[in-house]
Amino acid sequence: MDITQKVTVHILNAFVENGAGGNPAGVVLDADNLSNQQKLQIANKVGLSETAFVSKSKTAGVKLDFFTPNKQIAHCGHATVATFSYLKQIGAVSGARSSKETIDGKRDIALSGELAFMEQLAPTYIDVGDKESEILSSLGFQKTDMIAKAPIKVVNTGNSFMLIPVKDAEILKNLTPDFDLINEISEAFDLIGYYVFTTNTEDAQLDATSRMFGPRYGIQEEAGTGMAAGPLACYLYDVLEIKKQRYYLQQGKYMNEPSSSLILVDLLIEQEEIKGLMAGGKGLLKSEMIFEID
Repeated sequence: MDITQKVTVHILNAFVENGAGGNPAGVVLDADNLSNQQKLQIANKVGLSETAFVSKSKTAGVKLDFFTPNKQIAHCGHATVATFSYLKQIGAVSGARSSKETIDGKRDIALSGELAFMEQLAPTYIDVGDKESEILSSLGFQKTDMIAKAPIKVVNTGNSFMLIPVKDAEILKNLTPDFDLINEISEAFDLIGYYVFTTNTEDAQLDATSRMFGPRYGIQEEAGTGMAAGPLACYLYDVLEIKKQRYYLQQGKYMNEPSSSLILVDLLIEQEEIKGLMAGGKGLLKSEMIFEID
């Protein structure tokens, strides 16, 4: 006889700004008895860019597994922030520090009120070489749309993203993504996706505003990507030489369905060199979904 079980998925918006916007993630508590196949099945049914599954850990505060609708990934910034912010709100974690165990090792978590910050690694940078013109074509850009002397780079602080700097918000707003070509380039560079940004924002309090495209992982566009905001803060510090300790980064404002997110990134600097970073924000519970799985 087939046995089914009911699984509750908490839908939280991560990186909310003044109680609105943010990027939705699914969060499943008490996922210890779920197989990876079941987790993928649930993530596919939820249909969000990522769903996080919380289990007990012998080496960290909790174990987190992340699934997009079509595959498992090592890390997810917004789902991590959503999870730990929610765990703090319901009293499941306490204090100013925690940690997560992932398939890619252990990462520290900082907690401040209802804000949660996730550790990322020191950045690595890869030049795109002769692929620049193809990358520009995949977004409908001309060379003149780019910030002068600001090269396109692949930046990794745990996951790889293509950092693409453009002159202003109007260019960012009106880009035309070719998802097939973005997917092909993402495969070639082993990317989660593109992170297109400008420092010429409409809000002087923001350091940059951005858009993220990840068709390789079933994400056409995402409203808030913590694992991409970390690389962007590093790029601002190292490449554009905007030297700060905390960066205020907006994402999602220019999506077809705007959902503005605010991501905070604190760089850990020693002798003017980035040794790591903490990226985070606030999670807000929006709804719950219940599924039956085999």
